[in-house]
Amino acid sequence: MGKSLHETLHKPRLLLKAFAHDSRSVGVLLLACTLFSLIVSNIGGIGQGYHGFWETEIPFLHRIGLPHTVLHFINDALMTLFFFLVGMEIKREVLVGELSSPSRVAIPIVAAICGVLAPALIFTLLNSDAAYKSGWAIPTATDIAFSLGILSLLKGVPHSMKVFLAALAIIDDLIAILIIALFYGDRPDAYWLLCVAGCILFIVLALRLVKNRNIRKLLFFGAGIFMWYAMLQSGIHATFAGVLLAMLMPIGAIPRYEKKLHIPVNFIVISIFALANTSIIVDSAAIANLSTTLSLGIILGLCIGKPLGISLSVIALTRSPLWGGGHRPQAGLLVGVGALAGIGFTMSIFISTLSFADKALQDTAKLAVLIASSLSMLAGYFWLRFSLSRQNKKDPARENPAGRTV
Repeated sequence: MGKSLHETLHKPRLLLKAFAHDSRSVGVLLLACTLFSLIVSNIGGIGQGYHGFWETEIPFLHRIGLPHTVLHFINDALMTLFFFLVGMEIKREVLVGELSSPSRVAIPIVAAICGVLAPALIFTLLNSDAAYKSGWAIPTATDIAFSLGILSLLKGVPHSMKVFLAALAIIDDLIAILIIALFYGDRPDAYWLLCVAGCILFIVLALRLVKNRNIRKLLFFGAGIFMWYAMLQSGIHATFAGVLLAMLMPIGAIPRYEKKLHIPVNFIVISIFALANTSIIVDSAAIANLSTTLSLGIILGLCIGKPLGISLSVIALTRSPLWGGGHRPQAGLLVGVGALAGIGFTMSIFISTLSFADKALQDTAKLAVLIASSLSMLAGYFWLRFSLSRQNKKDPARENPAGRTV
């Protein structure tokens, strides 16, 4: 009786632990939050209130130059933790893992660049003479959280492909940040960029000169917070500070912080991010404008341009006579991962708001991003599932490495 009661009390805890360590859990949670947010946003009576909540001003924050709406705070502050976590994993892979040779690092760099150029070209060809040409950058972005979340739903994906997608998405995000800085925003503030550089130098010196571990940790994260603030004020997307801080993290400390951040980032931060960024109200005007070249350019750019640019560039690179890397990603998996890179969501939606002053055009672009991202999710998921199943049939003894969520 005592044993039965003990097992009953501990069963929920064991189930939660199993869920937290299942690589598919992040993807399931992301999809659930996305569907919930979309449905609630379009329910009469409560939809406007729900959507308005994410735009709520947080008192006093704007006076000190901090993100002052709930949505901006999530995207600029909380998501920095996500980029910090992913950045640490990329650093570990570059130094001791799947990206530890120059040839393997070259693959995601080339893929990211071509994965930006191809969608931009498709959009521009369709909108060269139209009033929509300023939206050329909308279909160029990959949403790192959603793409990795969907990939985590699949069992048997090689760890190298997870690392490839994570590296590609981070490089893609950095390119998107540069595009915003150069084409859609004011010039970056040189004073605050100098402050960012000062923080980096301070952290490097602190790690080398300070012997006391607790003081070193305090200086590292204290300077990291100020670096984030300086990045925010500079006009460059503040989440970039998370990547920089991860690159400065000593390799020996990375496993410890990965373990600490895995659950809060992947199950709390990402869930809040999904709820906030998929609160999109679908109205009749936005639906009517889906037949325009604006919508077509975004949908074709993300759904066709992304996988085409990524897969063809990597295949061309690794089949080139000059290629000496030896490592060649499997073509079937490469196309599927390229399709997942067509999930634009956050950055694409953000660029939509910068591209047009007209609210109706903004809503049309956002809806097109949502449709294209949904199609990319489905195409990438089922393509990869088919490819993995086909591989298993060819080689029944083949092990399916579950891997870790990147």
